[in-house]
Amino acid sequence: MPIDPTLPYDDQNVFAKILRGEIPAKKVYEDDYAVAFHDIAPQAPHHILVIPTGAYVSWDDFSGNASDAEIAGFVRAVGAVARAAGVVEPGYRLLANIGVDAGQEVPHLHVHIFAGRPLGPMLAR
Repeated sequence: MPIDPTLPYDDQNVFAKILRGEIPAKKVYEDDYAVAFHDIAPQAPHHILVIPTGAYVSWDDFSGNASDAEIAGFVRAVGAVARAAGVVEPGYRLLANIGVDAGQEVPHLHVHIFAGRPLGPMLAR
C-alpha cells in the first residue's frame, strides 16, 4: 500500500525495525548517518537500499528537518555504497519513491541503488 509522505513517522515500519536490530538485514554499510543492505526482493542484479538512521518519512521531511551533518552523511553514504559495490562503471540508477503516486511502500526515506544490467528508460511509456 503506498504511503502518504505527510503522515507522521511510524516507528514500527520495517526499516525502523532493521535499524533497531529487530529484523535481520544483509548489511553492506553502516555508520552514524546511514545503513545500507540488500533488498529482499531485488529488481536488478545489484539492488541495495540505503536509509538514513534518523526517523524521516520522505525526502521533503529529511531535507527540511535533518541536520546538515545528517544530510551530508547520508548523501556521502549513497556514493560510498555504490563505489563499494563496484557499480560506478558501467553505471547505476538511484530511485527514491516518495508518496502515493510514486508507490512508496515503507514510510522511512530510502534510496534504491539498481545496477548490474542495462536498466532501460527512466519511466515506462
